[in-house]
Amino acid sequence: MAAMIDDIALSTTDPMTDETRWARVLARDEASDGAFVYAVASTGVYCRPSCPSRRPARDKVSFFALPGLAEAAGYRACKRCRPADAKARDPRLKAVGRALAAIAASDNGTPTLAALAKIANLSPHYLQRLFTDLVGLSPRRYGEALRLGRLKENLRNGGGVADALYGAGYGSSSRLYEKAPKHLGMTPATYAKGGKGAAIAFATASSPLGRLLVAATDKGVAMVALGDDDRTLENELKREFPLARLMRDRGRLAGHVENVLARLAGKKTSAALPLDVRATAFQGRVWRALQEIPAGETRSYGAIAEMIGRPGAARAVGRACALNPVAVVVPCHRAVGNAGALTGYRWGVERKRKLLATEREAGRKKRA
Repeated sequence: MAAMIDDIALSTTDPMTDETRWARVLARDEASDGAFVYAVASTGVYCRPSCPSRRPARDKVSFFALPGLAEAAGYRACKRCRPADAKARDPRLKAVGRALAAIAASDNGTPTLAALAKIANLSPHYLQRLFTDLVGLSPRRYGEALRLGRLKENLRNGGGVADALYGAGYGSSSRLYEKAPKHLGMTPATYAKGGKGAAIAFATASSPLGRLLVAATDKGVAMVALGDDDRTLENELKREFPLARLMRDRGRLAGHVENVLARLAGKKTSAALPLDVRATAFQGRVWRALQEIPAGETRSYGAIAEMIGRPGAARAVGRACALNPVAVVVPCHRAVGNAGALTGYRWGVERKRKLLATEREAGRKKRA
């Protein structure tokens, strides 16, 4: 996806559950048009609930309160059902929608809170609270994330760095370059067009959970993925860095591969893996919290949200887990739903179940 906005799905304060939304999508419920849209990870498209298109697999679907939020997450509108034309019924969503539109239309950074409040016809304090509740980000952080998403898209589309920078609304290059390694994992020039010029070594191996892929730059591990076959894993790596120079190099990555295999076997490793991954501030907090959960134990998305000081952001935590590019190293398998339910996992729920069982068994043997 073009934008790496970490927490823009529906707020947990919304009384409708995802399962209710999914039931309405399956029923092609026209009455739900305007109440939410659903987005499909495998196609990059978002739709109205009543869209006549073929229904995707449930684990590929996420829900958004507004079309603008789906677009900010990198999805594009379906050409069949034209979801961007749907009108939100909730007046709160309409007010926030006006603020979202104003932020998206601004060419000179995010408008001030006072200006947005005037557009939304709300007080600044109420708009700040409502916007953060519904979107999961403050107006300022949403604007920053949207601008960064535009920069990434411009770079991937082949624009020069200067044109991409100013086209995304950055008035100066200095601050962007200072923060670029944190947000992009590399400088804008290197990130341009899918990491053109970047050298990424990768290796695959058999593991207790199927095939394993480990990829790394000179700075650290950029991807750890699990799958059924090497071809699928390599294609996933190519989608993330389509123009990077990818090199199979098992010898160079032998230590990293052994480290990950040890983790998959439930063994405690003394060697920390250096990482070279892109993350927003919110994602970084979630990923650090996941690494603090003891092996074999789990925490609910809501509990993790409280750990990072964002109570009520359980859905945003779930999305941060779904975007984790380094399986096991950042142990998102330790995040579960309410009452310990093993909800979605990027590399399959059954792998999640086996990982937790392996960690618990290793813990029992250690205590025995």
